[in-house]
Parts: sequence; C-alpha cells; structure tokens
Amino acid sequence: MGWTDFTRRQYARRARRYASDLTDREWGLISPCLPGPRRLGRPRSTDLREVVNALLYIATTGCQWRMMPKDFPPFTTVQSYFYEWRATGLWGRINHHLVMEARELEGREASPSAGVIDSQSVKTTESGGISGYDAGKKIKGRKRHIVVDTLGLMVGLRVHSADIQDRDGAPAVLKTILKRWPWLRHIFADGGYAGPKLKGALQKIAAFTLQIVKRTDKAKGFEVLPRRWVVERTFAWLGRCRRLAKDWEKSIASAEAWITIAHIRVLTRRLARYGYC
Repeated sequence: MGWTDFTRRQYARRARRYASDLTDREWGLISPCLPGPRRLGRPRSTDLREVVNALLYIATTGCQWRMMPKDFPPFTTVQSYFYEWRATGLWGRINHHLVMEARELEGREASPSAGVIDSQSVKTTESGGISGYDAGKKIKGRKRHIVVDTLGLMVGLRVHSADIQDRDGAPAVLKTILKRWPWLRHIFADGGYAGPKLKGALQKIAAFTLQIVKRTDKAKGFEVLPRRWVVERTFAWLGRCRRLAKDWEKSIASAEAWITIAHIRVLTRRLARYGYC
C-alpha cells in the first residue's frame, strides 16, 4: 500500500493523546488475547487498554515507571500487570498469534519453515543482574539473541550474558521455537555460527539445518547479504523503542518481555494499517 494524502491522514497518530496509544484497530488485535475477569474476588476496576497503553508509552519513550503521566493508571498497578503477564508468558502468546496473522496477510503459511538468527550486544546499567564482556564488540552487558522468519518477524528470543559466543548461545534460542514453530528447521546465519560444534548441538535439539551466508571476498565496507539483512532490519525496528537503547532490567525475564512488547508494537501497527481486524 502506497502512502497518499488520504492514508497519511488515516494513520496519523497526531490526534491521539500520545503517539504510542493504541488505535481501535490495534486494540482489537490485542484485546482477545488478554485474560478475562476473574470469577472470584473484587471486580476489575482497571481498564486493560490503558494498562497496555502505559506499557507501550514506557517502551516507546524509555521513561521510568514513576515518570509515567498521571492520566495512566497508577504506576504500581501497571507494574503489577507487567510482572503478572510476564510470569504467565502472555507477551509470548500475543506475539505468536500476531506473527501468524501477519504471515497469512502476506500470503504465507502461518508457521514458517526457515528463519534467520543473529545477536545484538547492548550495555547494561548499575541495576545489576547477569552481564558479561563481549570482546568482539567491546561491550559489557548482554546479548539479545533472536530468530526471525524470512519476513523479519521475530519468532524466537533469548537474552544472555554478552560473553557467551554466538555459536554457544544459539542452541538456547532455538530451543524456544520448537513448540510454537514446529516446522521451522532451516536456519540462515553469519560466519559467527560456523563450525561443527554448533551443528552437532543443533542435531541433538532437532533436525535443524544450518546455512552460513558469508560476505564475498571482494566486498568492501557495507554489503547487503541475502537473508541476513532481514534480521538486521528487525533489530532496527526494535531499536525505535527507547526502552531498548540499553538493557535497563535487572532480570532476564523483564528484558525479554520488553523486547517482545516492542515487537508486538511493530506487528499491531502493520496489521492495523492493512485493515486486518
């Protein structure tokens, strides 16, 4: 779909309270996945749409919990929902559901058969938690290890210490896709994943085939490589959320949750733009 004056007006976010707020279409994609009211106890008084809007505001702007605008629910309420949904794996389920819808919208099978793996090293802060030193990138922090399909949609994620090499961290992230994406068995990767050690480890997990996409010997400077560029684009999409500028989280679970929220933000906007709801 090309951008015209009509579509620019239709999808402009200037009229919203905050640019990160969900439109009705975007909310319609997420709301069926959220838990319903509990049968016992006091009736829910918090608007879940406002909770999700608050979390998207934090993800987009990178602000602290206590710095949330006062027109959102209390930050302690939003924080408690974040931790509850993180613990139950809700964000992963929403991401899985939206990835399948996005793939079908593109005329693909709901479950991918091939993926691309890569990692991104980011600095951590004084908040504590697991961290290490990536000697190649000269960064003390953590690695975000992701698997995307050939459209660039994230299907696997694992955050770990930056001192773990790519080929050693790959089995952990590939284990995360076995249950939700049973047909994904072919993996494209860069030269950092080459070697018999990783191939042997993958065969023990499942019948994965690993294809290394290398730069040509004549290449100088930046070169767009087939398949591999899509995962770099995904990291760029995620990087639009300032919460991910560094790894601010003490726990690995929270770090993975914010990355997943950032990807859900990408998916809801894409699906709503094409009227998929």
